[in-house]
Order: sequence, then structure tokens, then C-alpha cells
Amino acid sequence: MGKLTKNQKLALEKVEAGKAYSLKEAAQLVKDTTTTKFDASVDIDVRLGVDPRKANQMVRGVVSLPNGTGKQIRVLALCTPDKEAEAKAAGADYVGLDEYIEKIKGGWTDIDVIITMPAIMGKIGALGRVLGPRGLMPNPKSGTVTMEIGKAVTEVKQGKIDFKVDKTGIVHTSIGKVSFSAEQIMENAKAFMSTIIKLKPASAKGTYVKSVYLSSTMGPGIKIDTKAIEEI
Repeated sequence: MGKLTKNQKLALEKVEAGKAYSLKEAAQLVKDTTTTKFDASVDIDVRLGVDPRKANQMVRGVVSLPNGTGKQIRVLALCTPDKEAEAKAAGADYVGLDEYIEKIKGGWTDIDVIITMPAIMGKIGALGRVLGPRGLMPNPKSGTVTMEIGKAVTEVKQGKIDFKVDKTGIVHTSIGKVSFSAEQIMENAKAFMSTIIKLKPASAKGTYVKSVYLSSTMGPGIKIDTKAIEEI
């Protein structure tokens, strides 16, 4: 790790080692300990007591953050001509089909989310090598493979995110920006954690939510009291 700057040292001093904070305290602290000059992302890391290698313990879901993500989400709608107007009206940044499939085959991935229709998944399957590693492959479980193209585009633009536990049992995602108020950060964190708790697999034994940390880009991790989380 590189040498800490004066501001980073001051930020660390504000976080008490070993202390578990309430969600409200953590939301304010994540703002107070941010030292970047840009509008940093606010991230949440949740360690779960599951074994992701077992299909019945895979935690995956979607949540609509009440205050959005703070990011400009670039959406590509791969759809048939009869759905193009609907996708454009909903705010999709790119709309089309074969021409974008060819662009992706050529390595173009300047997008954040792809929304498509069930009938088109056959064509998109061949793009797995490009889209898979970047987390861009559409999936019915995340609502990105649907006949309701316009609705799906609107939801993503308004702050709908999908997430899944990684092979180490951790769910990591961004839930806002440090320019948000502490109240907005807290509301987004509550919505996210509420969804995580609802998705607890029946086969998961022992403690489900093992630890929760809130942090900003390049900021210190702030431990959150899991007892308070489980009461959400």
C-alpha cells in the first residue's frame, strides 16, 4: 500500500478501529472520510454465510434504489424494429439489433446494461465470451430479458441494479455517490440490505449476514452493526 496522504490520515482518524456503527452513523461517516476531488461512489460489501458453489445457496437479485445510483447508466436495447420506438422513448442510449451485435463481436462494450427480448437471446448467446466477463450478459432473473423493453429501460435508468454473491461469499455493489445526503445513502443501503435479507436461502445454516462494510472510492471501510441490519 502506498504512503497515506495527510487527508487520508485525517479520514482514518475519524473511524474508530473495531467499532460497529449504526447505518445512520456510517452513512454520515462515509461522507466525512472521503478525500477524493471527484464525486466518489459509495460501495457496500456484505459477507454472507452461504456456500455459492451450491446452487441452492446462490444469492442473486435485483433492487430499485429509492434515490438512484447517481451514475449515468448507458443502456443498449437489442430489440426488433417494432420495439425500437418504445426503447427510445424510455431513454435507451443505443437501440438496434444486428449492427450492435456486430459491434460487440468487434470488441465494443461502451455500455453498462443490455436489455433484450427472449426471442433474441439465441443471437446474443454467441457474445458470451465478450459480455460474460464484463457482467453484461442479459438475464431473465435480473429483468434484462423481457418483452416489456420500455419498462425495463426506465427501471434501470431510475436506479435498478442487479447483484450476486461472488465465489468467496461476498456481495459487492455501489449504492450511490458521496454527493448524496447521508439520509439518501442510508435509504439506499436499507433498500439493498432488505432485499439481501429476503433472499436468504432456506438451506443456509448459521449466521446469514456475517459482516457489512460501507466505503467510498479510496476511503476507509466502515463496519456496520449487523444486529441493526437484521432488524430492517
